[in-house]
Amino acid sequence: MQNTLATEAVGEGLRVRRLCAEVTNATTANRLPAIGMAAKVHFHLGGSHMTSEHVDEVFPPLRVVLADMNEAGAQFKLGVMYDTGRGAPHDSREALRWYRMAADKGLVPAKYNLARMYALGNGVPKDDATAARLYREAAEQGFARAQYDLGRLHARGRGVAQDFAEAAKWYRTAAGQGNAYAMNNLGVMYENGQGVARDPAAAIRCFCAAAEQGNSAAQLNLGRIYDTGSDVPRDYAEALRWYRLAADQGNVRAPFHVGRFYSQGLGVPVDHAEATRWYQRAAEQNDSKAQFSLGLCYDTGVGVAPDPVAAMQWYRAAADSGNDAAHNNLGRMYEDGRGVPQDYAVAVSWFRKGAELDNAAAQFNLGRMYEHGRGVTQDYDESIHWYRKAANQGDAAAQFNLGTLYGSGRGVAVNRIEAYHWLTLASLRFAASDERRNGAIQNCALVASMMTGAQIAEAQKRANTWKPT
Repeated sequence: MQNTLATEAVGEGLRVRRLCAEVTNATTANRLPAIGMAAKVHFHLGGSHMTSEHVDEVFPPLRVVLADMNEAGAQFKLGVMYDTGRGAPHDSREALRWYRMAADKGLVPAKYNLARMYALGNGVPKDDATAARLYREAAEQGFARAQYDLGRLHARGRGVAQDFAEAAKWYRTAAGQGNAYAMNNLGVMYENGQGVARDPAAAIRCFCAAAEQGNSAAQLNLGRIYDTGSDVPRDYAEALRWYRLAADQGNVRAPFHVGRFYSQGLGVPVDHAEATRWYQRAAEQNDSKAQFSLGLCYDTGVGVAPDPVAAMQWYRAAADSGNDAAHNNLGRMYEDGRGVPQDYAVAVSWFRKGAELDNAAAQFNLGRMYEHGRGVTQDYDESIHWYRKAANQGDAAAQFNLGTLYGSGRGVAVNRIEAYHWLTLASLRFAASDERRNGAIQNCALVASMMTGAQIAEAQKRANTWKPT
């Protein structure tokens, strides 16, 4: 078998050499035969027996012929070959040169590819303004992908002034030619009322049209709409169907949602093991929410055997992606010495990172570390500062601790109105099964016994009008 393939490869190589000779010897007077030979070479460059040696042998004469012929289609194809590395060594600058030659002759696909290289900075410094100009030229000549990309530039204000109405116009034009990406983006604009009047029904029509073409972003959007019940009756089974379809198309955000549905029993029976498998799939695609959720599964032993080391691994991955909750949980792992040696100072550093990302649990924990002097010098001012931040977000534990400090006067002047206010909120937010709820009720009653009727009325007014910030 190997001998047969080797013989075929040698024969193919000789055939290509003969074509090279014919192309090299072609003159401008024999332009049509030269084009034919160029086409043959182009065909054979895609052959299964081509080697880098054959490519190096073919391309010098082919480039000379194409330059002499000044033929736009062949120049464009040569640009594609350099751009993709298929049939030629990957070389963005060479691709750019051939695209530009073809674009200068008015070849619309070449204009589009040239615009894309300027937009991405491939083979040329990134230049959104030039990309926008070239996209517009191709778009005005009816090239759907250029119409879509021009719409994106207008929506983002890159290379052109941000103009949602102009973006919607180009998305609509591209969508009219069947471009699924444009259909999805137009749906987003209808959903949000950007550049068009808000029209949920039109948004769903756009998402459905794109989803039916296999567009995973549209499938994800349909999953989200049925998941949240925004603009349609909530339907978890339908949401799960669209999330699964998006996941099957390779959408990196969809597997997390499928896992969430199995974890919470939304549209399917609760199945923590199945949820973990979906979280794993999403986590390996760098979805930070899935990485955090998978870490939590290993941390708590839900769906998998408890494994604090694996929990640390996935929490770290999520934290590296900026997940604020992961910073908090890493702090708890270091505080408790689970999966790592106990280290209060390191715990404080993780709590601080999460707190600065506005995570209420991390703010509470950082306040707690300052209150008790763990990993930091005891500092009630800092403790109250972080408790207040968490309490303002609705964290019941922070509200309880803040109310307790104001009631006892520990580290702060006694303020019974503040104490009653925060303890009342904590009692309302703790779950009925949480023993701290009874503690909040009892402490609130104790504080009230030392207050006047006017003070109680003021504290109740504050509690009744309080809103999380």
